[in-house]
Amino acid sequence: MKKFYPIIITFLILTLLINTSTNFLIGYNINYEVLNAANLFLLSISIFSMSLQLKAMDNKNPNVFIRSVMSSMLLKMFCSMIVIGLYVYSSGNNFNKKGVFISLFLYLIYLSVEVFTLIKLNNKKNA
Repeated sequence: MKKFYPIIITFLILTLLINTSTNFLIGYNINYEVLNAANLFLLSISIFSMSLQLKAMDNKNPNVFIRSVMSSMLLKMFCSMIVIGLYVYSSGNNFNKKGVFISLFLYLIYLSVEVFTLIKLNNKKNA
């Protein structure tokens, strides 16, 4: 569980930022509910992805880890595309383009935290 702390801390910081700046976001026509939903989705998919990669890191064969990283990245991309597609379809005229673009930036933040954490854990393992 301790290995997931960076992702959980990222979630808490982003949630705090989104919820304390709702008036600012509304002023720029950014739906903060879209950002909160994206933040929660990215937390769940990142924890799932990282758990797959941590399991593969313990394998003696380095190819297993590489396959795990590639498959989890592909899974995250496809799941994100499906969720965005469902949002576009279900929201109709209430589609919030700015919220989706900021959500994609959140995706990059989670990806960076995940990669940084895995590199740090891999360095500790090899040391």
